[in-house]
Amino acid sequence: MYSPKFTISNKILNNIGAIEAAREVIENAPLVPHFEKQFQSDALVRTVYHGTHIEGNDLSIEQARQVMEGTLVTARERDIQEIINYRKVMNLLEELSAKRGGYDAEMLKEIHKETVDKIIPPEKAGNFRTTQVVIKEGGTGQIIFRPPPSPEVPFLITDFIEWLNSEESRELHPILRAGIAHYILVAIHPFVEGNGRTVRAFANLVLMRENYNIKRFFSFEEHFDRDPISYYQAFSVVDKQSPDIGQRDLTSWLEYFTEAVAIELAKIKEKVKKLSIDSRLRSRMGQQIALTERQMKLIEYLSENGGAIMQDLKNILPMVSEDTVLRDLKDMLEKGIIKKEGSTKASRYVISRA
Repeated sequence: MYSPKFTISNKILNNIGAIEAAREVIENAPLVPHFEKQFQSDALVRTVYHGTHIEGNDLSIEQARQVMEGTLVTARERDIQEIINYRKVMNLLEELSAKRGGYDAEMLKEIHKETVDKIIPPEKAGNFRTTQVVIKEGGTGQIIFRPPPSPEVPFLITDFIEWLNSEESRELHPILRAGIAHYILVAIHPFVEGNGRTVRAFANLVLMRENYNIKRFFSFEEHFDRDPISYYQAFSVVDKQSPDIGQRDLTSWLEYFTEAVAIELAKIKEKVKKLSIDSRLRSRMGQQIALTERQMKLIEYLSENGGAIMQDLKNILPMVSEDTVLRDLKDMLEKGIIKKEGSTKASRYVISRA
């Protein structure tokens, strides 16, 4: 049975600590359902967009959103199909995460089949490769990665799945399990095409099944796509250690992976904190904070700046009349969320701390 080699370095420990801290804030934030859905919807779009963009999809994030909403987009047919497929993969992950029992190779095959639907020949979709593949550098054509021979693929996958279901594996933190799954499946490269999207989706599945998808608020694909050179370099450092996947030390990869998750969760944590206003508001008003999107923008500004005069608040809502801004402020004053300091035109609005 495969058993990954790695060391829990200080960097990994620090990253896991940051992830846990962000998770605590996010999962306990007193957000109304409307904003939870908005976070989830935005994360879904970012996951689908960045998960395909890193593989060469040319659509913009707005075009990807339109495709996901069923709006007609003029673009390369393959690019549109990739977005449609990866959106379906996200639905599939929901189904697979609810499936009882352990992991199996069929889950990986199902994800791949949905990922490459109508893109590669049907007989290759959801089936392990039967040919040798190599990864070449775009500019020079030089071979930079040679995955294991195709006859080894089923056995390597079986070994890995056996480890993933083992007691040894289940003792590890879910983020580490997802990171190990990500690296090993990329290294095996089990399919002719669509490996990157399939593997990232499978890593997401691990987090979902371990109840570690953090309300589905974040997208680690975004981090990888923002700096693809670092992403591929993190693989390359480990790949070069040994031809034998089982002999490679995954420490540096796990440092990179946990940092990526920590960075993306930190962004969500800060956004959630702004929307939550502060912990005392939660204890005073309960779980539900019924504010409009305009009011949330006002609260975010007040939270970041410690307070503001009316002119400042008008400037952050330039398309809205002064009367509308005043009505929003009055509503929040009545709810006790904010308070007004002073009675002149220069009076300031601040978040209530009482």
